[in-house]
This record gives sequence, C-alpha cells and structure tokens, in this order.
Amino acid sequence: MKRVPSMRAPLLLCAALALAGPGYAVDTTPPLPNPALQQRYYNLTHELRCMQCQSEALADSSVGLAADLRVQVRELLLAGQSDDQIRDHMVARYGEFILFRPRMTWRNAWLWAAPSVLMLVGVAIGWRVLRARARLVGADDANELNGDADADDRSGKP
Repeated sequence: MKRVPSMRAPLLLCAALALAGPGYAVDTTPPLPNPALQQRYYNLTHELRCMQCQSEALADSSVGLAADLRVQVRELLLAGQSDDQIRDHMVARYGEFILFRPRMTWRNAWLWAAPSVLMLVGVAIGWRVLRARARLVGADDANELNGDADADDRSGKP
C-alpha cells in the first residue's frame, strides 16, 4: 500500500512563520530623551563599523565590543558633542577603518582617483584595439582586391 505524503508539515511551518513575532533589535539601550538626539544616535551607529565584525555597522552587530561602542556614542551625544567630534574621537581611537564612508585625505586620495584613472586607461586601450582592428580589416580588403586582379591577369581573362 502506497502512502500519500502529508501536507501537515508544510502547513504548520507556514502558520508558524505567519504568526511569528517581529525580530528584536540588537541595540537594547533605552531611547534618548530628545528625538533629534535619537536620530543622530541612529545615524552615527549606522555610519560606524564594528571593529570585530568589520562588515556590520555598530547598530547591527550583536558583539560585546559593538555594544560598548554604542554606549560610548550615546554618552558622547549626551555630553553635547557634535557628530564630527564623535567621529573624530572614534577615528583617533580606532583609526579611519571605523568609518564606513572614509574621508577624502591626501593619504587615501589614490583610492578615490583609482576608479576614474582605471576607466580612462581601459577606454584608451579599447580605442587603440578597435583602431588596430579597423586597419587590419582595411588592409585585408585591399589585399583581396589586389589578389583578385592578379589572379585575373594570370588566367588571361580580361
């Protein structure tokens, strides 16, 4: 006797997913008293990189170091420091790597210029290759025309 597969398991899985509550946020610090400060806190924690995870923002990381850095950002905001002062403080302590959007300086100017320079080099190379191919095609066409005339002269046909 052949058994028909039950549809209970997929239906139960769908029901469980539909009834599941929203995920809890990583940041468990209480909101700041001022909505403007809270927005600045949100922006800063999304601009700063977790030094342990390295591919996540402070706001998204569940690592203990990220929690400590979030508390530090919160304390600096409550102390009245500006966003630039907080970024400068973090860069002085952890280096330029903590910023997801690094600043343009002479030290890293080559990083900002490299894509444009490489694009121009690629366009120049492509232009030279296309020009060389066009010359080869033109030379082949001329050789074919001259070759056909030479063949007619040898065969004795006018």
